[in-house]
Amino acid sequence: MTLSQSRAQPVHNTAEALRQRIFATHPGDQIGSLGELARDLGVGIVTVQQAARLLEHEGLLEVRRGPGGGYFGRRPDIATLEPVLTAYMRSQSASWQEALDITSLLFIELCAAAAVAQVPAALREELRELGERLAHCHPERDVATLEAELQDLLFRMVNRPLFKLLTWATLHYSPGNPGEMLSRGWIAPDQWQAGRQRIIAAILAQDAALARFEADRSNRRPILRALASAPV
Repeated sequence: MTLSQSRAQPVHNTAEALRQRIFATHPGDQIGSLGELARDLGVGIVTVQQAARLLEHEGLLEVRRGPGGGYFGRRPDIATLEPVLTAYMRSQSASWQEALDITSLLFIELCAAAAVAQVPAALREELRELGERLAHCHPERDVATLEAELQDLLFRMVNRPLFKLLTWATLHYSPGNPGEMLSRGWIAPDQWQAGRQRIIAAILAQDAALARFEADRSNRRPILRALASAPV
């Protein structure tokens, strides 16, 4: 271990101890004051402050100053993490083609998982109503709004946080949102509309194999065809 690593170790150990406290409490609960945490963890105040900065960047900690202040646990959300993932992909020269490939695969599995998910009847009714709205929508005008509603509803049916994070990060990084796919001519508006209706029908029928097939047919295959002809 180098000298710099030796000096950093107490900070990393303290950060991990703070993480354990945060996850042992409800979001928004106070985990202690600066002095209390330093005393409980057996480290100096500066070490706690340095560890706290790491957790603030992770979206796990909020430091409130003044009367009633202290250290309060948080939970990171997609709004916090998605820009970091997008920045990472850009720094690694990840292509939008790769992002689209990943997103289309995730969508297939999301649809299949939603078909067999044990969810309240109200969610399935909400999906049925969305299908009816899709049947009477104006595809070119309503695609962005309805697609966002569909994906949000599917993620409420399927509790897959990593799924959702990867999906949103790749969609924001790549030109793979349905509105842009339509504008680029990758999929015709009526094909998008009919495809989403078939997917919804398969999910409501609780047929995972059919939902996977329809998601592949109406979403992944058009994307793969577009990628095959798109410039690198």
